[in-house]
Amino acid sequence: MKNWTKSVIKYIGITGAVALMATSINIFLQPNGFAPGGVSGISIILNQASNGFIPVWLSNLAMNIPIFLGGMLVIGKSFGFKSLYGILSLSFFMWLIPSIRTTNDLLLASIYGGVILGLGVGIVFRAGGTTGGSDTLGLLLNKKFPSIGISKFMLMIDTAVVIGSGVVTRNIETPLYSLIVIYTCTRVIDLVLNGVGYAKAVHIISDEPEKIGKAILEDLNRGVTVLKGKGFYTGKDKEVLLCIIGRSQIVKLKNLVNDIDSRAFVMVTDANEVLGEGFKPIKES
Repeated sequence: MKNWTKSVIKYIGITGAVALMATSINIFLQPNGFAPGGVSGISIILNQASNGFIPVWLSNLAMNIPIFLGGMLVIGKSFGFKSLYGILSLSFFMWLIPSIRTTNDLLLASIYGGVILGLGVGIVFRAGGTTGGSDTLGLLLNKKFPSIGISKFMLMIDTAVVIGSGVVTRNIETPLYSLIVIYTCTRVIDLVLNGVGYAKAVHIISDEPEKIGKAILEDLNRGVTVLKGKGFYTGKDKEVLLCIIGRSQIVKLKNLVNDIDSRAFVMVTDANEVLGEGFKPIKES
């Protein structure tokens, strides 16, 4: 019963998400000729090239079905029914929602179109589904040409689509605005998948690891892990402290380390998602 409820919630999430994607495409992107890469971008280009004769929803469905079948053959059943549901639902909502140009401000259209599109894609990914597109196509091409990474294939596909939008519209501004859509969409997807509360992972190499570790425990109330390291030049064994902290604590941590050992080596990196005690609880998938 619990698993059935989770599945229903996920499909409801996918349904709402593809409705957002279709809204972005039909209200902000297609009316302005913006091609946000992938299959949906190609569909918009075909619509522009045919003067509206080829509906975006139809070409999107026609291209995504063989991509889905290829995914099933290459990846297997794990590619999932949710992916097929996402593909069919997206084309349905693109057919259902009328294409209306809501603003003549191209910058606003590109930003809001990218935000809404990224929100929809991110929710679909969180639910474990896909809507086809360049990510799946890149995966299939990588299986055929393993020497080229999936991300490189996706970049090549999206770049070709963006250039194609400029060729079809004969306007240099179209691909430039399309790049804004892609960038905004990507950033929003990251926010949906990783959250806005990015933590920081801190690695500390010092001659005073015990003092620093104890200070972090007492002053910041954060756990510390001791990793074993070795200086390549000196050949000396070193203890490397690893600590995950919130962004608001980073300045206090650096001051704390500097007070104990001003010569300490401190490396701060983004930890996009942290699960466990003191951060987000671990949830079942």
